[in-house]
Amino acid sequence: MTIKAFKTTALDALRNRWGQGILLTIIAYGIYIFVPYLVEAIFSGGFHTWSEMESPGHAQSLSWIFTLALSPLLFGYYATFLSLTRGETIGTKDLFQAFDSKIYFKALGIYILTSIYIFLWSLLLIIPGIIKSFSYSQVYFILKDNPTMSVNGAITESRRLMDGFKWKYFLLLLSFIGWALLSAITFGIASLWTTPYFTASLAAFYDQLVKHQNDNGTGDND
Repeated sequence: MTIKAFKTTALDALRNRWGQGILLTIIAYGIYIFVPYLVEAIFSGGFHTWSEMESPGHAQSLSWIFTLALSPLLFGYYATFLSLTRGETIGTKDLFQAFDSKIYFKALGIYILTSIYIFLWSLLLIIPGIIKSFSYSQVYFILKDNPTMSVNGAITESRRLMDGFKWKYFLLLLSFIGWALLSAITFGIASLWTTPYFTASLAAFYDQLVKHQNDNGTGDND
């Protein structure tokens, strides 16, 4: 399946559902980004700009705690878009699917462990860190399809699925460079459309990985 095919699948899934995709993006990333910033602002004595003095240590620590606590929202967002690309009915409540089940701690564990692994690999050189981030890129989708799988099991499965497909994944990311620039020059406004499009394309990519696995039993070699 080509990069164009992944993106076409994403656009087909979003047809007549752009409003829903944008709303889900605003809610998920609005909560994930704004709540920790709000907590930091409250405990540092008020809102401040990036050019002003840094917040007190306790305010930054609380902000990071909230960032971690809310990270399962990212799982909910990716899982919801996986359902969308499969033509399933979705709703706002699906964003919070990890918060009322055992998936919460697995999603949290995935966020923490992959962040640590990527950081440690990046200490060697930036390129190994990037490659490892590609290896772990499918964990949320895998957890969605396999909710009983362990955290390390999902990470291992992601590495296995991505064996032989990191370059194609890189090309898919690269194909969104123009959209990223558009988002930058519009001060993030275009990202309301770009993010759903990008996430749906990633979901289409994952489905193709699973299909390849089912058809062939194993991936190609890098």
